[in-house]
Amino acid sequence: MLLLVSPDSVEEALVCASAARHLDIVDVKKPDEGSLGANFPWVIREIRDAVPADKPVSATVGDVPYKPGTVAQAALGAVVSGATYVKVGLYGCTTPDQAVEVMRGVVRAVKDHRPDALVVASGYADAHRIGCVNPLALPDIAHRAGCDAAMLDTAIKDGSRLFDHVPPDRCAEFVRLAHEAGLLAALAGSVREGDLDALTRIGTDIVGVRGAVCERGDRDGGRIQPHLVAAFRAEMDRQARAHAAAVAAAS
Repeated sequence: MLLLVSPDSVEEALVCASAARHLDIVDVKKPDEGSLGANFPWVIREIRDAVPADKPVSATVGDVPYKPGTVAQAALGAVVSGATYVKVGLYGCTTPDQAVEVMRGVVRAVKDHRPDALVVASGYADAHRIGCVNPLALPDIAHRAGCDAAMLDTAIKDGSRLFDHVPPDRCAEFVRLAHEAGLLAALAGSVREGDLDALTRIGTDIVGVRGAVCERGDRDGGRIQPHLVAAFRAEMDRQARAHAAAVAAAS
């Protein structure tokens, strides 16, 4: 399981750089513009320059409307600015067909510029609160559009969490559907260390965090702390060892 950490500024990215051995992907977003709020192109570039070259940078393009052309241009901006992973929050898509249309445009815009970049179709565990596509539709949407990964996050950051809206057994179904479609499965949404047992058992490929590695657990007012990143990684590794041992004992 890969650890994705989301700084909201160049200063926080430098903190991530100091803890680079504990994380796998540096994710650029702007939390005050939404769950998957897009940051400025120059911030993506500066963060790309600030973190080690072997650490991929992910960038969100926003909680987007159903405007395929607009979103494709935004995605191109992210990859031109240095993003290896381009994430799109399908906030304004109310049907799977709308979501596929948006993501097909993104895939073409991104892959025409950089074929090895990865495109992530992101949905919301609390989709019922905002009226967008069902979370379990995301793997099929991502597959039909030619994406590389399907992701779930939470749209409304009010203290509710991923498993409050999509419990572990349903998240396991999401992961299974993604894997059957040949996609990576990413899960986020106020994830805490206590969630890592379930996330490991269901085979999550990427776990995304911010609040869990910020001081006081505050994704908005707190700053990312290197020792919290290290502690989260240590728990991830402990859970991975425990799961591997359980599988070996059962075989």
